[in-house]
Amino acid sequence: MTENQNRYPPDQPEEWLNRARSNLVRAENDHPEIYLEDLCFDAQQAAEKAIKALLINLGVEFPYTHDLAELITELERAGVNVPDKLKRAATLTDYAVESRYPGLSEPVTEEEYKEALELAREVTLWVEDAVKNS
Repeated sequence: MTENQNRYPPDQPEEWLNRARSNLVRAENDHPEIYLEDLCFDAQQAAEKAIKALLINLGVEFPYTHDLAELITELERAGVNVPDKLKRAATLTDYAVESRYPGLSEPVTEEEYKEALELAREVTLWVEDAVKNS
């Protein structure tokens, strides 16, 4: 984090968005020595923290879970119309646990990585707009 970035209290959506952006930047740093599984984990974390930022912005208590489908359902219960293309972000949940450990899942392909990254970007941008316009 640079000196120019502001930190906010942990109960503020802006801080959760800062953390989401941080994970997204890490996910974008494809390097030959970094497993794609690790980059996909950061993509999942970006989407998760962004969704939690929106829940905080709405005053909704959320469960501490990595399950993006559950978090998206919480948004819908709060009256948020989640676009269908963003509901696909629920697939990122697979990268939250199993893909982080050797042998629990198949290696991530370049195509899967690119899709995970794109989903994380879309969710983060959508949440940034939603928080800004609320």
